[in-house]
Amino acid sequence: MTVVREQPWPASAVPAAYLTPGTGSFIDFLTKAEPGMLPRTDASGVLPQLPHGTTIVALACADGVVMAGDRRATMGNMIAQRDIEKVFVADSHSMIGIAGTAGIALEMVRLFQLELEHYEKIEGARLSLPGKANRLASMIRGNLGAAMQGLAVLPLFAGYDLDRAERDPAHAGRIFSYDVAGGRYEEHSYHAVGSGSVFAKSALKKRYEAGASSDDAVRTAIEALYDAADDDTATGGPDMNRNIYPVVVVATASGALRIPDAEVGTVAAAVVADRRLRPGG
Repeated sequence: MTVVREQPWPASAVPAAYLTPGTGSFIDFLTKAEPGMLPRTDASGVLPQLPHGTTIVALACADGVVMAGDRRATMGNMIAQRDIEKVFVADSHSMIGIAGTAGIALEMVRLFQLELEHYEKIEGARLSLPGKANRLASMIRGNLGAAMQGLAVLPLFAGYDLDRAERDPAHAGRIFSYDVAGGRYEEHSYHAVGSGSVFAKSALKKRYEAGASSDDAVRTAIEALYDAADDDTATGGPDMNRNIYPVVVVATASGALRIPDAEVGTVAAAVVADRRLRPGG
């Protein structure tokens, strides 16, 4: 006698996604079969569009280090904000620039500033510059879950290393970059992050001069941002009509200081005037 085992449910009742061959990624499978089960997604499986900030450049100079960021935030193909600030003084001798999901990045900056201030008050001493870079790395690592869902933050950290300045003042300006998992990497001479970073770094490669003054480094940074804006729609160039210019912070032995907008505007106006004569720089 032949025994016929009945299927627990008819094949027609099984969603097609469960029977369709695909990749070995469970996340890819859920995206197709049950997108609502993915964290931080809506029923369509698509993250809501959030403002993103780009582009940040940093370069070492004879006096220390310079960091500059454009002022545009985008949301998909729309300009979400024209005058967002992406570069901040972190503490007395360091600075931080943000690229990625703007809301999370701004919250991370505020928390990082408080972290450094809290440590100094409790311990009665400042963290070393590498120690500050390590603290920021741990904060980025804590955001890994959100980053895996598309809410990534990739800051750029730089500052004047007071400890190194005692033995090698010509190389006291240091720059640190990160990956989404919190990996920390020291960059040499210059670096850029954000959607326009490829174009900005290409400009820096041609224009960067080791041992340049901080004033020359500011001009180079603005030139690099101009080139990034020329090719990347998410990066905003100097807006002469609205008087919106890049945010520039310089860290030297005297401390980290944001350059006044009026001074940055003067440099930006000179860059724009030169580009009218030589569009390629």
